[in-house]
Amino acid sequence: MSATTAKLIKGATGDWETVIGLEIHAQVTSNSKLFSGASTEFGGEPNSHVSLVDAAMPGMLPVINEECVRQAVRTGLGLNAQINRRSVFDRKNYFYPDLPQGYQISQYKSPIVGEGEVVVELEGGRTATVGIERLHLEQDAGKSLHDRSPSLSYVDLNRSGVALMEIVSKPDIRDAEQAKAYVTKLRSILRYLGTCDGDMEKGSLRADVNVSVRKPGGPLGTRCEIKNMNSITFIGQAIEYEARRQIGIIEDGGTIDQETRLFDPGKGETRSMRSKEEAHDYRYFPDPDLLPLEFSEAFVAELKANLPELPDQKKARFIAEFGLSPYDAGVLVAERESADFYETVLAGLADKSRDGKLAANWVINELFGRLNKEGRDITGSPVSAAQLAAIVELIGEGTISGKIAKDLFEIVWTEGGDPRVLVETRGMKQVTDLGAIERVVDDIIAANPDKVEQAKAKPQLVGWFVGQVMKSSGGKANPQAVNDLLKSKLGI
Repeated sequence: MSATTAKLIKGATGDWETVIGLEIHAQVTSNSKLFSGASTEFGGEPNSHVSLVDAAMPGMLPVINEECVRQAVRTGLGLNAQINRRSVFDRKNYFYPDLPQGYQISQYKSPIVGEGEVVVELEGGRTATVGIERLHLEQDAGKSLHDRSPSLSYVDLNRSGVALMEIVSKPDIRDAEQAKAYVTKLRSILRYLGTCDGDMEKGSLRADVNVSVRKPGGPLGTRCEIKNMNSITFIGQAIEYEARRQIGIIEDGGTIDQETRLFDPGKGETRSMRSKEEAHDYRYFPDPDLLPLEFSEAFVAELKANLPELPDQKKARFIAEFGLSPYDAGVLVAERESADFYETVLAGLADKSRDGKLAANWVINELFGRLNKEGRDITGSPVSAAQLAAIVELIGEGTISGKIAKDLFEIVWTEGGDPRVLVETRGMKQVTDLGAIERVVDDIIAANPDKVEQAKAKPQLVGWFVGQVMKSSGGKANPQAVNDLLKSKLGI
């Protein structure tokens, strides 16, 4: 990715370029942990989902969870990545109070997934490709609780041993906008695949953000790692602050110390957590209790054949089949639930080629707009996909106008009901009787001779007459018929 595609930061000594790499920790969707049968359910009482393996009791041996392996391979395929047929689990040795084994079972030199890529969409129709360095499986640590006692810390091992996929990007990201777009896109892919629920509030997806600065095209600078980010908005804020902090230090004649930092959302700044030397002494070595993980080409082929349609594929199909703009298609596929809702609407249409684009406009503008206004998500929509499909069909077949449709949408939103029945019982049908429309048109023309002369001189003023006719008919007149009649009557 070149600097010309990114936002440079102006400093006292000229422009600076930010170099960003992300390590995403995504909790694998699985009912049990990576090496034990303990539950992965969120929110249990402390230490209620802990097996003897998770608690590191003497003599307890880990047993690999095949479903977690399948989920990691499926994720690698979704990232267009190399799937390694042979991988090795290693022990990563370090001390932490909530790490009962005294080491973390992870993967080091031989990960399950190799290089891949993610294409992200940016403002103005731009795209950027972010390389994936690797994806490896590892077990999560427990959690230290510091708010239960004024003098003691407690340890909850419910999370200990839960399977994580660590997805490491290459340092291809050049500004906060690209970083946020990358995390958003990666989260969407994981949710489409069903390999991680992406719930950042619950910690199912967390990011460590590596940030350094350099003069455009210059050698890489010293990086600082911002740990445990669980908000896409905060990721963007942390990057912008950290880049400016580093630029300020360098321009004042200082040097950047490689360290681990935390982001304080309240103050909008990063602060030092601990120094981080270039080389860690984690004393990695292959876990003697676990054989190398090997699987066949047929195993990978089966998983690949059963992958769902992913966001980029779905977007391309929506554009090709229904004539949607890239922007509209992108909005619909951004979340799996939104795409599923739109496709359910399509399933309810008799003529998808005629009404597919209209349906997209209604889902994006009317439905999403109202949901956002009321702080709801698509799963809590008062208007079902079947109801919205009926409204779109009524417009497409000319039974109601766009204005009537908005009134109908409001009724369905607040009261519910079958749109077709509501149109019949409440007399909302569009007037298509040319004789009835013509009488209204004649009345409006007769009452406004001055406007008639103006419209003949400036044909675009016919819109005023259209508005008057629609108002007089209570919005029920067919707009196209009104427009055609007016042009004929006014001679324009």
